[in-house]
Amino acid sequence: MKNIKWLLLMAIVLVLAACSLEQPGSNSSSDDQGEAGKDGDKVYKVGLSVSTLNNPFFVTLSEGVKEQAKESGSEVIVVDAQDDASKQASDVEDLIQQGVDLLIINPTDSEAVVSAVESANSSNVPVITVDRRAEGGEVVSHIASDNKAGGVLAGEYLLELLGEDQPQVAELEGISGSSAARDRGAGFNEAVDGKVNIVAKQTANFNRAEGLTVMENILQANPDIQGVFAHNDEMALGALEAIQSAGKDIPVIGFDATDDAVASVKDGKLSATIAQKPEEIGVKAMEAAVALLNGEDVEADIPVDLELIKE
Repeated sequence: MKNIKWLLLMAIVLVLAACSLEQPGSNSSSDDQGEAGKDGDKVYKVGLSVSTLNNPFFVTLSEGVKEQAKESGSEVIVVDAQDDASKQASDVEDLIQQGVDLLIINPTDSEAVVSAVESANSSNVPVITVDRRAEGGEVVSHIASDNKAGGVLAGEYLLELLGEDQPQVAELEGISGSSAARDRGAGFNEAVDGKVNIVAKQTANFNRAEGLTVMENILQANPDIQGVFAHNDEMALGALEAIQSAGKDIPVIGFDATDDAVASVKDGKLSATIAQKPEEIGVKAMEAAVALLNGEDVEADIPVDLELIKE
């Protein structure tokens, strides 16, 4: 009997000892909203769909997003649409299936991306757009420079270089359907309306190789071209190569201020480029993403300053 009482007493002591080792709040819950990141911020998973990583501008924009994500301890999944609207739609669906908390989208085509935005809306995944707008769906915030104002800057500077006595000018347009191409073109045409003769206007899809080919064709059809505005630096640099190969000296203005373009301006080759600061766009997009996911209000439009970089 004494042995039984002794065993019971020992069992009670062991139970009490085990209970005293359990710390308050040690139980985890499936309702927790995420792990703590840097400085106590929540860890969020953000999907970034970029129109193309074959363009230095969007590479720099992506780096801005990733660097800012690292600051907040968040995770970023980057996917490259390769300038294909159908692939971008598929990429966005994949990101939604991976359980991202928010999507940052740089549309390949402002109209075609609407279905992807609406799919995110249906899945309660908030959407932020960068550089190019979506023509529909619910977008919480758009981060970009004023593309139209940049087009005006380019037009005004080309007039400064050529004068207003109806010089013959070519315009290399970006991807049809993208808001950037539409807005940059609108700003440029507004600035030069009635002051120049735009004898050639053709898309080169924001691509350097296409810019070279298109400019070669334009020069053959219009040998007296006196100035060129390209909707981005890649096309401008391609056009410049065609002009140099033809032995001509024609002012070319680009847009984006990529490293290659800025170097070309400094070397006295490219006449000017409009600095759109892609890294800052990426940083601001990620800042807005984390703020939104933390329950804070964000502006519907977040501007990034422009700058004319010239010889």
